[in-house]
Amino acid sequence: MDPLDGIDEIIDLVHEARSVPMSRTNVMIDRDHMIEKLEDLRAALPSELRKAAAVLEERDRIIEAGRREADRIVSEGETEHARLVSVNEITVSAEHEGARIIAEARTEAQRLREEVDDYVDTALANFEQFLTRALASIERGRDKMHALREIGTFQGEDSERPLPF
Repeated sequence: MDPLDGIDEIIDLVHEARSVPMSRTNVMIDRDHMIEKLEDLRAALPSELRKAAAVLEERDRIIEAGRREADRIVSEGETEHARLVSVNEITVSAEHEGARIIAEARTEAQRLREEVDDYVDTALANFEQFLTRALASIERGRDKMHALREIGTFQGEDSERPLPF
């Protein structure tokens, strides 16, 4: 028997009971019948109370299991957060180191380009000087040849004098 149904039956019995003559609030109820209903209610209450206590204990176990699971999830989340922050810090550090290495490489490449440009400019300047001297020498040689030709032409064709070069 459900205790709430038993309580409802007792309330209905009191409502349906006949009033005591000359009284508004007193009623006549069958004592044995009322005691039987109350004893049934008393018998039902302990099992219902045990069920309610069991339900409350089960609720407490579920809540505690939920709390443990929530704590575990939070702990795992914090661990994962720390790992991701660490990975992020490593990534940022690696990116900074990579940027530094690239900047150094660009600086070194620029320095080497300037050295190569200076070397090539010096080599070309030396070659230019060599060619200038060679051209000057060739020009002097040609001038001498023209001069000797002019000298040779004025002396006549039958002269057997050797040329000075």
